[in-house]
Amino acid sequence: MLPVKTPTKTYKTLEEIKRRKEELCEEMQRDNEKFSSLWRQIFVSKKKSTKGEYLTSVVSNGITAVDTVLLVRKLMKNYGPIFKRKKK
Repeated sequence: MLPVKTPTKTYKTLEEIKRRKEELCEEMQRDNEKFSSLWRQIFVSKKKSTKGEYLTSVVSNGITAVDTVLLVRKLMKNYGPIFKRKKK
């Protein structure tokens, strides 16, 4: 993909340059605040779960792991010969 070229504005006075610089600084500050809030939301510590919720998550993860192993075993049984090399 080709980079998008943005039209550049020509500035004729020092005041226009200073005004544009201030606008860019304000915009960067707003973006920085937005990124900071999003970053904090990502890494907010989660509330502690109760023992029942912990046990439920462990059982759920265990069932998912067993289901995955059985699925892989079934797929390898049916489609495994496709990936094996032929003996010469």
